[in-house]
Amino acid sequence: METRYNPIEIEEKWQKTWGEQGVDTTPTQTDKPKFYALSMFPYPSGNLHMGHVRNYTITDAIARVHRMQGYRVLHPMGWDAFGLPAENAAIKNNTHPAKWTYANIAQMKSELKRLGLSYDWDCEVATCSPDYYKWTQWIFLQMFQAGLAYQREAAVNWDPVDQTVLANEQVDSEGRSWRSGAKVERKLLKQWFLKITDYAEQLLNDLDKLSGWPERVKLMQANWIGKSTGAYLEFPIVGLDEKIGVFTTRPDTVYGVTYVVLAPEHPLTPKVTASDQKAVVEAFIAEVSGESELERTADDKPKRGIPTGGKAINPFTGEEIPIWIADYVLYEYGTGAVMGVPAHDTRDFEFATKNQLPIKRVIVRDDADNTNAPIKEAYTDPGVMVNSEEFNGMISTEGKQAVIDYAEKNKLGKARIQYRLRDWLISRQRYWGAPIPIIHCPNCGAVPVPDADLPVTLPEDVEFTGKGASPLARLEDWVNVPCPSCGTPAKRETDTMDTFIDSSWYFLRYPDARNEGQVFDPAKTNDWMPVDQYVGGIEHAILHLLYSRFFTKVLRDRNLLTFDEPFQRLLTQGMVQGLTYENPNKSGKDKYIPNALVNPNDPRDPETGEPLKVSYQTMSKSKYNGVAPQEVINKYGADTARMFILFKAPPEKDLEWDDADAEGQFRFLNRVWRLVTDFANSPASAKKTTKNGQLSKPEKDLRRATHTAIKEITDDLEGDYQLNTAVSELMKLSNALTDAECKDSPVYAEGIQTLILLMAPFAPHITEELWQLLGNRQSIHQQNWPQVDEKALVVDEITLVIQILGKTRGTIIIPADADREAMEKYARESEIGQRYLEGKTVRKVIVVPDRNLVNFVVS
Repeated sequence: METRYNPIEIEEKWQKTWGEQGVDTTPTQTDKPKFYALSMFPYPSGNLHMGHVRNYTITDAIARVHRMQGYRVLHPMGWDAFGLPAENAAIKNNTHPAKWTYANIAQMKSELKRLGLSYDWDCEVATCSPDYYKWTQWIFLQMFQAGLAYQREAAVNWDPVDQTVLANEQVDSEGRSWRSGAKVERKLLKQWFLKITDYAEQLLNDLDKLSGWPERVKLMQANWIGKSTGAYLEFPIVGLDEKIGVFTTRPDTVYGVTYVVLAPEHPLTPKVTASDQKAVVEAFIAEVSGESELERTADDKPKRGIPTGGKAINPFTGEEIPIWIADYVLYEYGTGAVMGVPAHDTRDFEFATKNQLPIKRVIVRDDADNTNAPIKEAYTDPGVMVNSEEFNGMISTEGKQAVIDYAEKNKLGKARIQYRLRDWLISRQRYWGAPIPIIHCPNCGAVPVPDADLPVTLPEDVEFTGKGASPLARLEDWVNVPCPSCGTPAKRETDTMDTFIDSSWYFLRYPDARNEGQVFDPAKTNDWMPVDQYVGGIEHAILHLLYSRFFTKVLRDRNLLTFDEPFQRLLTQGMVQGLTYENPNKSGKDKYIPNALVNPNDPRDPETGEPLKVSYQTMSKSKYNGVAPQEVINKYGADTARMFILFKAPPEKDLEWDDADAEGQFRFLNRVWRLVTDFANSPASAKKTTKNGQLSKPEKDLRRATHTAIKEITDDLEGDYQLNTAVSELMKLSNALTDAECKDSPVYAEGIQTLILLMAPFAPHITEELWQLLGNRQSIHQQNWPQVDEKALVVDEITLVIQILGKTRGTIIIPADADREAMEKYARESEIGQRYLEGKTVRKVIVVPDRNLVNFVVS
């Protein structure tokens, strides 16, 4: 019989067996309650990192527990496989993105299997596969036909050297192209959008339904949607029959507007620019076009502007006010124009002060008695309206609505609700993405590809240069097609979709991943959805989750789904941090020193000898602080890696990787191995599971420890999933079994069996092997979760301490319900009491029930 714990051998054995027999796949009994456990699927970059291991191990433990608790569990895995890195690799390595991607998928899949993750691989999807992106395209067309997908001009990042559009991630912090080094420009191009703003109010209000989400994630989503209530006001332009529309949340300050600012790219900018200002305005626009959106809107960056020479009229005062353009106003935000109220807006005050523009006070504190005092800073709090004609004396919070009513009555504007959320730009001028299924006809306009012609597949014969238009645009045989409506020669859309599209609905495909005739069978997907537990990084708290919620609501409105929200519970696991050495006297990547080159007892730069700063930081290649999962698995086995990941920190907190702690978990598994194998080799009588007669105190204590572990671990695996404390409880039970004085008792057999059942979700391989060593033939992962016996938790006896003159003389066992008088009686009549009290006078008896103690004061 096996007596040596060899993790690699055991894990290979069971991974092969599970693969052949399907031990860990999803049960199909529909009479069981469902549980959909889901990790955010990975981009196939080549190898797993510790962040992956943590995410997937947490979800796997949750899935395994629910299987044992009697649920039918869906626990799938797939690949977020489109994206720019594959195209970059194609350029760099002269390989096709598909070849690079599928090789990475194969590598990462093999690493996932080594972790013993209980995935149903029959549900696997890869977003770059035509049988998946066919339905991505179909969903796009549903949105197009519903008026939710449209095309318009939008500002993009333009590389003037390579003559190509760049994604934000291709622009460095200095606003330069990642490839050519050219200063990136902003350029207007026709782009495809999804009308997510149509669902802004639902997306905001339905956050209240997500009681299983972290509050900070819901707040981040609410802030991103950014609902504002205010007014849309129009400022006539002097000399033109046009008006500048602005949105403001402070209509009560409109009498303090002393200038208007347009975005440089606003269509009205050239119209309002005076001839003598044309050259300087055009120069400023050219300069600003080279700045990224982040550069233009950064809070710590000075706000720059240029007067156009044009004038507008404040419709409430009739006064002419100057029209400026400024870098901090973006055409894509709101109306692309703002009204300047420097007395009551911090940014406007800074801008007006710098450019010597008028500052007019129109709100004062309730107790203000001097409305003409010099204005030294913007007053942004509520107060009393002044210098506001008929609204003077009105409380500003009430004045907001009064001004709106006046504007509507006099056709100067109207009430409006506005959102920070903008429509979702999904166009990507790349090859490796789902083609947008639209054909552009000179007669019919944008025509959807017929459903029968889906998928519009990516042609394989493409050339990757990284320059110019999308590789698809150069394939004339692919681009030039007849219009599906009228037959006129037409052209395919050559943009591909943002990869966020692919990840916005993959969870809906998993329950019916092999369906060739439908995006999914609504009966199957509605049966499994919504996801009961979603696990992923906080970095996806806004966009991915928001887009997934949007897709769900759109498909609900197409009568495909019967629920409003895709994810009932969300767990955002913390980052995995590694020991990091950096030289504070160096900059950039050079300041980080590989761990292998540093003496941990005297950390110094190996080149300069300077002392190094030592800290834990998120693992990354650039910091040389990563730990490769395969190295850990090769050394200790997957179960040790899993146990360390789950034990080291609560799931939502950052985890500091420590080799010593990993070694500690390996030692714990070895102790469990010895404990169970010693029991398996013990006489058969010790393996009985029936209990006869009265239990001894050691048996009662052990059974209490066993059922306490069941209760505590079960509680830890509900709600917030405190997996770290659950592992601690496993250690306590292991210690209780090690110290037990009843190893020949059926109670001990119950404890051994319970230990490995409770440990099965955490360390699936070793527990499967030990379960079989105990003579079981069915997988441990198909067993029922242990149930707590509340009676076993009841303490019916206690240990009473007997003291004479404060010195402990011994202990006795008494009933747990003994009161003060009974405690004294048991102590007096005990052998200890009689021995030490004989011949002495008891002057006083001190009974301390909370400490189970009786102290006799004698003379």
